[in-house]
Amino acid sequence: MSLTRSAEATASRTADSRWLELLARAGFIGYGIVHLLFAWLALQIAFDKSSDDGDQSGALRTLSSQPLGKFLVIAVAVGLLAMAIWQGLEAAVGHRAERGKERVMERLASAGRTIVYLYFAWTAFKVFKDAGSNSADQQEALTGKLMTSTGGRWLVGLAGLVLAAIGVGLVIYGALKKFEKHLKTGEMSPKTRQLARRLGMAGYVAKGVAYGIAGLLVIVAAVNYDPEKARGLDAALHTLREQSYGTFLLTLVALGIAAFGVYCFLQSRYRKV
Repeated sequence: MSLTRSAEATASRTADSRWLELLARAGFIGYGIVHLLFAWLALQIAFDKSSDDGDQSGALRTLSSQPLGKFLVIAVAVGLLAMAIWQGLEAAVGHRAERGKERVMERLASAGRTIVYLYFAWTAFKVFKDAGSNSADQQEALTGKLMTSTGGRWLVGLAGLVLAAIGVGLVIYGALKKFEKHLKTGEMSPKTRQLARRLGMAGYVAKGVAYGIAGLLVIVAAVNYDPEKARGLDAALHTLREQSYGTFLLTLVALGIAAFGVYCFLQSRYRKV
């Protein structure tokens, strides 16, 4: 028991450390830049001008191709890794202000964010090492390999269900403004708080729509044994564009993702870390 308490105390001190807070706040800036580039790629898809993946890896490759781009990509990777460590510690010993079921749910949410930030940090590192890699092709190849294995289609279908559930969760999270409880709203002016609310709502709902469509496509790929349909966010954005009023709808999603990018900049200042 004493060893457990000692480990929790060490983790708590690490979570409260100044250097980790600074790196995590810098990570929000990098996360915001990635989403602004992601939104730009989505707009390119909306008007049929995109030649790159319409997802976060495509956004990172776009960043990598700019002057000092590789330095910026590795800086984003470090910031995202710091965010993953911070959320991992929150999942382990954090959210002490909440009690009971609410604390359990918040710690589970932090565990989910840890996985997301680790994935994006790993993606940034891969782009840094090889800017020419194509995540959509890699995902299709992995999905095809999984489908040929025993129970592989079930695993792909389950992954699609999880992705779709995340999408629904993001829409609810944004629509109900649940993100506000993680912000230092007391330090905001009324105009800044209103701006953060609007950006957060638009951003989370737009991301939820994109992830929800991506999840449905993965489920369809598993049911129809068609790995080509399981190409993640890139395929989701292209599918949205192909619908009636698709250009208009995808433009709205792109603007929402851009709103989330700007919201990340506000989080770098006002997020409770």
